[in-house]
Amino acid sequence: MPRLPGTGRRYARRTARVLLLDADDRLLLQRMEDRATAAYWLTPGGGVGRHETLAAAAARELREETGLHVTAAALGAPVARTHGHLASDWVTGLVEDTFFLHRVTAHTVDTSGMEEFERGATTAFRWWTVPEIAATAERVVPFALAPLLTDLIAGRVPARPVELPWHH
Repeated sequence: MPRLPGTGRRYARRTARVLLLDADDRLLLQRMEDRATAAYWLTPGGGVGRHETLAAAAARELREETGLHVTAAALGAPVARTHGHLASDWVTGLVEDTFFLHRVTAHTVDTSGMEEFERGATTAFRWWTVPEIAATAERVVPFALAPLLTDLIAGRVPARPVELPWHH
């Protein structure tokens, strides 16, 4: 398992997630609930397999959770990362989330590829505008998502992944 740079500490879990934007510059988020944390909205994605690249994991998770089929190459390079300690139904320990950007004209979510525990924890999907994300009182992760999306929508894609604040 990879280590947190500069610390020697191993990650308990690495995730690959997708910032999926539609033609109206809306971001797809899914609402999750677990026993350890309050309900929150987050991007599609999930755990990276042992011999899986981050992009391959992001493409697989996008297919499983939303029914959207994309190749790992179509996702390009990561645009953001965040890491920190998490205690949830999924994992306890040091976690790293890596985010890819992908655009679609439109997409209707199909959850038939979700694993049973994902179906049980996912309560909704919704396309959000940046102003809605910035103004909501609901918990949206990762933190600092609205400013990042503003830059990405404007075509300001970072040369290296932006480090976002940890969200737990």
